[in-house]
Amino acid sequence: MAFKNVPIHRALTLTSQSQAPVISAVSRRVCSLPRRYLHGTPARRTDGVFRGLTDNRLPMPWIDAWKLQQEGKNVASDEARSQERDLTPKKMSDSYHRVVLPLGRDAWLSDTYINSTGHIRLGTVFMDLDALSGIIVYKHTGPGVTTVTAALDRITIAHPLTEICDLEYSGQVTYASGRSSVEITCKVARARGEGEPSKPEDVLLTCTFTMVALDPNTKKPVNIPRLVYETPEEEKIFKTGEAKALAKKKNLKTSLLETEPNDPESALIHKIWLRQLAYHDPNNSVRQPRNVMAMSKTQLSTASIMQPQYRNRHQTMIFGGFHLKQTFELAFCCAASFSHARPTFISADPCTFRNPVPVGSVLYLTATIVYTDPPLLEEDGSEPHQKDAKNPMTRLHVRVDSKVRDVEHGNAKPTGQFNYTFSVPKDVKVLPHTYEEYMMYIDARRRVQLGDVQDRLDHTDSERQRQQSVDNVNLTE
Repeated sequence: MAFKNVPIHRALTLTSQSQAPVISAVSRRVCSLPRRYLHGTPARRTDGVFRGLTDNRLPMPWIDAWKLQQEGKNVASDEARSQERDLTPKKMSDSYHRVVLPLGRDAWLSDTYINSTGHIRLGTVFMDLDALSGIIVYKHTGPGVTTVTAALDRITIAHPLTEICDLEYSGQVTYASGRSSVEITCKVARARGEGEPSKPEDVLLTCTFTMVALDPNTKKPVNIPRLVYETPEEEKIFKTGEAKALAKKKNLKTSLLETEPNDPESALIHKIWLRQLAYHDPNNSVRQPRNVMAMSKTQLSTASIMQPQYRNRHQTMIFGGFHLKQTFELAFCCAASFSHARPTFISADPCTFRNPVPVGSVLYLTATIVYTDPPLLEEDGSEPHQKDAKNPMTRLHVRVDSKVRDVEHGNAKPTGQFNYTFSVPKDVKVLPHTYEEYMMYIDARRRVQLGDVQDRLDHTDSERQRQQSVDNVNLTE
């Protein structure tokens, strides 16, 4: 159809009229087709957490929780207030929970659990374990309380994965004295077939969470059911948890925040300081090696807004597992940036969640390389050497400091300190300069030494040799 010498508005009118029957016919055919709707992630799921661990979350969309919050209501405390607290003693089996992650059977799970090099993303596994501990703690306490993650004990890889396979998450309450805190031990292992018993070598890692029960209205600690044991094995587990609780209180008294460095540590600080001066003295032939970097130059920082999709079951606070995952991945990046090599995870030291992270706040994370092993200097002032100069290997201790501010950037609150150890195939060292950095260095040195003692207690020499022999095919980072 031609519209020569016809005004543009008239041409558009004629076109619309001429095509009206065609458009009408197409519309009728489209309307006759079945309608399809786009669905988002189910409301009760936490983004990134395996669906089998999110079924107990409150089935409320964020927009509804936000409206209640604007009205001055608290859906979490309302739900908990309607439940009476039951302090009847509980057995370990009462809180046991098990979930199988079908990683070997469901290839689509690799989008969340496998990284670009085919390794399992441990940060995502840590997030799942925190969700698992949340399910377990409410099996023990009941719904009449609000529970929060208070601390996480040391995590090490017991038996590294050599292939991608189904994983079994399991856990239970292992210590509860009847006061406000409860210890939950979780385990990740290769999943066996139905009816097939698991073996000790199937265990990938074991970790222990400490949860605290709070009154939903006053937010103050409240008593929870006492844990009772029924077998000699359960009694041994309970006594171990009791010993851990006492050790934590003792360690707080020996912290560098409470006591000054001991004599050997003070002497080491002085020797490192003298070496630092020598590096910059033009009259001294000693020069700073290229593989030695100032601690301040190793830092890596992030800032991110805490979105509602990562909230916990109480709706207004961020899920602790997401917080843990963020710190782990930043620590990994910091180790890689410092060493220019791909780090392999060794351990996560005990950490404490000091303050909650509200939805909508800004989370600031700063990762720093605070210690290397072999170190710059030994206690006697000598320079340590690699065991194998052709194939060097260095352990990097990364500290991640976490703080939170509201979006208007008011007063900052510390939310925790997280410590991770990685190994890299490089000969690299870190050098502290300020007094604060020296304290961070000594604190990390203590952690590494305590971790080595614990590893010798937990693993035999043959087990440690077997772990080293699979480093080249270790599918866990």
